[in-house]
Amino acid sequence: MAHYAFITDGIVTEVIVGIDETELIEGLDTETWYGNFRGQVCKRTSYNGKIRKNYAGIGFAYDEIRDAFIAPKPDTATGFDEETCQWIVPEIKEDERI
Repeated sequence: MAHYAFITDGIVTEVIVGIDETELIEGLDTETWYGNFRGQVCKRTSYNGKIRKNYAGIGFAYDEIRDAFIAPKPDTATGFDEETCQWIVPEIKEDERI
């Protein structure tokens, strides 16, 4: 079992559970077959972040150059970590909360 993200205009629109990525469907790898079937770009994603840096979520961007899923930028982000492809958000200390 593997997870796949469907992407339109660089943005994840849906994430599904599909067949194992080592299997072929009609002679095609799973990303290609699912993408052709749906008429969208399809990329595999994983919970542990070993594939494409982060687990894809609806609204995440897919960066082709980094081959990574990137969450939407939070308002409180102060930077971006190129290694993890995650936004840098400063921690709020308990006494600073309203």
